[in-house]
Amino acid sequence: MWNAYEHLEKAKVRGAGAQKLLTNIISLIRFALKQTNELVPFDLNVDEKFKAWISRQEDLGREFTPQQIEWLTMIKNHIATSLDISIDVFELMPFYERGGLVKARQLFGDDLEKVLDELNGELI
Repeated sequence: MWNAYEHLEKAKVRGAGAQKLLTNIISLIRFALKQTNELVPFDLNVDEKFKAWISRQEDLGREFTPQQIEWLTMIKNHIATSLDISIDVFELMPFYERGGLVKARQLFGDDLEKVLDELNGELI
């Protein structure tokens, strides 16, 4: 289907989504329903939204440590391939090998759930 849109509306299709992720179905549906003007692979869309979210956080005066940015990037990558994230995921790779839920709570404290909710809402 992605290839068909690429053939019919080349100017509105970015990236080669057909060989990427199952999550690209979301992009295809949104494009087919005219909810978006451009067909973009889901992971690229998530990446753009993540950069915008980080920028807004900085505009609000929120600063992240390099280690928090590393974890936020892992969270973003998980959302890009799985459509959401929850606390349970911290028991899986790559989170587990970097300290899992204990490390996430150490880095984000009481804001962890809030950050996950925000990213789930913003990136999807």
